[in-house]
Amino acid sequence: MGQIRDIMEKNVITIEKDKTAQDAAKIIAEKDISFLVVMNDGLPVGVLSESDFVRKIVTEDKKSSDVSISDIMSYKFRSVGPTTTIEDAIQKMLNNNIRRLLILEDDKLVGVITQTDLASYLRDQLLVDGTIKSISSD
Repeated sequence: MGQIRDIMEKNVITIEKDKTAQDAAKIIAEKDISFLVVMNDGLPVGVLSESDFVRKIVTEDKKSSDVSISDIMSYKFRSVGPTTTIEDAIQKMLNNNIRRLLILEDDKLVGVITQTDLASYLRDQLLVDGTIKSISSD
């Protein structure tokens, strides 16, 4: 198949850990994305997803400008290196029931891969395979 570096999103939207949930919500809305990578001193320390807002702010009726990202972010995240095979990344996501993987090289964030990215890649591969089979059978 290939390596994660071939399909990862390199332009990762991040936010510093000391910002507020309102700051994060504005970025998520402005960029039309579903999560942010939370950084501290240039290193990823967690992720903040739309579901974190719902579960930790909305359901508790908190004011987003009063809530620190560090209070609602997920500190647990999974990562792989850029040379990880796409198959191994898919398996890791399935085994851990997760929607995204951070791509780290020497502990530095170099990209991200999501379920949507993988589904798009696999769809393209199926289309290419189908075209090749169609051409070969003609």
